[in-house]
Amino acid sequence: MTFSKNYLNKILVGSFFIISCTQDISPKKEEITTKIDSTGILLAENDEYDSLAANIPTSYTDIEAHLIKMGLVNIQELEPSIKVDLRYSTTNNFMNADVYGDWENAYLQPDVAEKLVLAQMLLKSKYPNYSLLILDAARPVSVQQKMWKMLDMPSAEKTKYLSNPQNGSLHNFGAAVDLTIVNEMNEELDMGTPYDFFGEEAHPAKEMQMLLEGKLTEEQINNRKLLRDVMRKAGFSQLPTEWWHFNSCSRPEALHKYQIIP
Repeated sequence: MTFSKNYLNKILVGSFFIISCTQDISPKKEEITTKIDSTGILLAENDEYDSLAANIPTSYTDIEAHLIKMGLVNIQELEPSIKVDLRYSTTNNFMNADVYGDWENAYLQPDVAEKLVLAQMLLKSKYPNYSLLILDAARPVSVQQKMWKMLDMPSAEKTKYLSNPQNGSLHNFGAAVDLTIVNEMNEELDMGTPYDFFGEEAHPAKEMQMLLEGKLTEEQINNRKLLRDVMRKAGFSQLPTEWWHFNSCSRPEALHKYQIIP
């Protein structure tokens, strides 16, 4: 297989960002003040970050403008071939509710986004007709709090489905991504369970057990292995309980490198 010069340049750029993963390349600010928009979302205010938002299209939602002001990037502006279907911007999720509203683009920290571009290139080098499909990416803590309140169950039960906003998650830093793989027909590969399935069948750590018990097939596990392979080579690590969730770094690293998104 031959690659265009532009294609190879993308792989080299992605590789550079993995090598420089420990460097802090995202914008920083020592003090963040906030305001609350009409939907109750906390929006950061700072002169440095206001300058980042100077050219934000008016078609973008308040939340998107908020994410851009925090220094995050729209992944499809880096690599348009990556597909996006934010499930919390639809009712096709475990909450059966549209939480994100009109916000439909996926945002990540710049270095995390570059890693994801590399993962896409690695996937396409093996299967040109396949593509990564992002299901969730950066999520403000205020949205996390909104989701937490919507779950009508005891807190101990809620943590099975969602991180407590008091503790936060790497999604709240723009350093985690939920995703799967689609084929040339935009059909998701069979991963054995839907996204946000909260049973043992979704646990990567228990795949061999699930195979022996007939709850997963070899094809389903191989599809997961393909996703894991390209994501790990690009510098991500996977949660042991969710085949779709990948972290770019640890929580301590995120606290050092990034600002949590209000």
